[in-house]
Amino acid sequence: MHTELCDRFGIDYPIFVFTPSEKVAAAVSRAGGMGVLGCVRFNRPDDLEAVLGWMDANTDGKPYGVDVVMPAKVPTEGTAVDIDKLVPQSHRDFVAKTLADLGVPPLAQDATRNEGTLGWLHSIARSHVEVALRHPIKLIANALGSPPKDVIDQVHEAGVPIAALAGSAKHAQRHVDNGVDIVVAQGHEAGGHTGEIGSMVLWPEIADAVAAVSPQTAVLAAGGIGTGRQVAAALALGAQGVWMGSAFLTSAEYDLGVRLPSGQSVIQEAMLAASSADTVRRRIYTGKPARLLKSRWTDAWDAEGAPDPLPMPLQNVLVSEAHQRMSESSDPTTVAMPVGQIVGRMNEIRPVADIIAELVAGFEDASRKLDTIRDS
Repeated sequence: MHTELCDRFGIDYPIFVFTPSEKVAAAVSRAGGMGVLGCVRFNRPDDLEAVLGWMDANTDGKPYGVDVVMPAKVPTEGTAVDIDKLVPQSHRDFVAKTLADLGVPPLAQDATRNEGTLGWLHSIARSHVEVALRHPIKLIANALGSPPKDVIDQVHEAGVPIAALAGSAKHAQRHVDNGVDIVVAQGHEAGGHTGEIGSMVLWPEIADAVAAVSPQTAVLAAGGIGTGRQVAAALALGAQGVWMGSAFLTSAEYDLGVRLPSGQSVIQEAMLAASSADTVRRRIYTGKPARLLKSRWTDAWDAEGAPDPLPMPLQNVLVSEAHQRMSESSDPTTVAMPVGQIVGRMNEIRPVADIIAELVAGFEDASRKLDTIRDS
């Protein structure tokens, strides 16, 4: 499992893993892939600075990247207090009633309230880029497509390549025109922000579209990948590597969320019990379409009389503390968490190194089977 991207980034396998956990990201890099740390949860530059310092010390000199959330068009901006005033009271009342109906306990009085709103602001995403460039990062990815041109120039001047997620060949073409170095072709099956086209159709469409205009721009396949044979399929369909995320939410190193007596977080408990049919694509997480684990929380938003989700970043302002309360509760049935359809295969807690090793072994097995078919 070796492509040109392995040589370009100095990694053993073309496996790029997005994760909100620095412990998972570091473990991926140590295991031969590229750990990519999601920055959206960091509201203050000093917090991200500290975590990236930890990454520098715990990746054994292996490369890692960061992922920011920066729309090309600047959405509503302002301080947390200013933006908070734009949220309708009727939406607040709905969230309060829903949490009460679900039996989600309030946060402890001394708990630090989630300021998730800030991480979705354009200005905060720019600060994430500035902090990241002070560290030996090897990649900056943008979850919402191409960042503004001045940000692309800033990152390239620092000698760091940029990756951008795309849900259609049209989006991929726009990213190439804007100067990104890697296009992540993210199929409909993926967790988080995702488009309408399935991976099997999307990956070769984007690979062909990018190769036709910019052969030096690499394509990573994303959406529904959790096995080595799926990695083999992605490379066969024209990608130079894969971009994964959901499959590592049940890794042993994933440490976000309150731990239950089982030793697993409430988030992991919910995912271990889910099938591939237990996800929905809704705007209720951030205001943009995102695939989430189906739960009693998503059911409440689907029910008659529920309000329409607010645009980004107002929806996140509305629900950020609710998400914190649910992740700190002991009830897996209320979890609000982005995850892809591969959740149906996430059936056990395993170390990151074991997941990577299984991907490589599965790829090799699939390749041998294809060789046998070709030579028969």
